[in-house]
Amino acid sequence: MPNRKKQDFPLSEIRRYLEPGPVVLVSSRWEDRTNIMTMGWHMMLGFSPALFACYIWGENYSFDLIRRSRECAINLPTSDLVDTVAAIGNCSGADGIDKFEKFGLTAQPAEKIRAPLIAQCHANFECKLVDDRQIDRYGLFIWEVVKAHVAASPKRPKTLHYRGDAEFMVSGPNLSRLNRFKPENL
Repeated sequence: MPNRKKQDFPLSEIRRYLEPGPVVLVSSRWEDRTNIMTMGWHMMLGFSPALFACYIWGENYSFDLIRRSRECAINLPTSDLVDTVAAIGNCSGADGIDKFEKFGLTAQPAEKIRAPLIAQCHANFECKLVDDRQIDRYGLFIWEVVKAHVAASPKRPKTLHYRGDAEFMVSGPNLSRLNRFKPENL
């Protein structure tokens, strides 16, 4: 395995290499207002219970809806929705836009939260806020996923991963190393 020659790189750009996972669409509802936002900054924190954390900028229209309702839905779009994902990320619900209507998305009722699910997404995860201590300081919301809805097919959907500069990477081939893992580490 060769050593790789490195060069200095701007710290403000390292997210291109460290974005933690697929781009998601976060749907929310507070009173009679709903919204959808595009998000790339999130991570799993635990598995049982399923804990999920995400960063939401305080100036984002969804911030107030989500903070007040203390719930949201994390919706996993696939690569066929890339133009919708980008368009949602480039408009604001603060302008009175109904993003479900504008982008032809179907709002489905959730089972355990009031926020709508997005029918066109491969998976929907209903979340309730379990820790709000990092919101004021870092905009970090910590959620428990209380219900998961996942399409049966395809087993490995082509998800989107944002690389910065308006560039998305689509998830690719899978490399299994099942024979190299201890069962307790799966």
